[in-house]
Amino acid sequence: DGVNDESDRCPTESGPADNNGCPRLEQFNFNAKNVQFATGKATLTKGATVELDKLVTILGEHPTLKIAIDGYTDNTGKAATNLTLSQKRADAVKAYLVKKGVSADILSATGHGIESPIADNKTATGRAQNRRVEFNVQQ
Repeated sequence: DGVNDESDRCPTESGPADNNGCPRLEQFNFNAKNVQFATGKATLTKGATVELDKLVTILGEHPTLKIAIDGYTDNTGKAATNLTLSQKRADAVKAYLVKKGVSADILSATGHGIESPIADNKTATGRAQNRRVEFNVQQ
């Protein structure tokens, strides 16, 4: 994959140098933006489960991958409540994947609350974008 072995965090998988040699899930047609929740809850939507089923297949085909699940919220409400909600969302994703046969040992789930917004929290569209779960391949 063009990444020097000493820098390659995923030596058994092909991935870009700017991701330390680890693949991005988008390479496998996985779209994290489809993993959504009911407003103010950690309940996965039907669309989320369809997308997560794709991830189950990907992980079955690439058994050396490890996935970090990072949950985020918008800035509506109290920071402490949002931190708890973001953790519950990350945990809900992990629990779903484990229920579908993915080993819990290859998954980590962390809630970050309102940290690291990717859009402006002053608009409804921006807040919706900030209520997200990100998936990062690790080794």
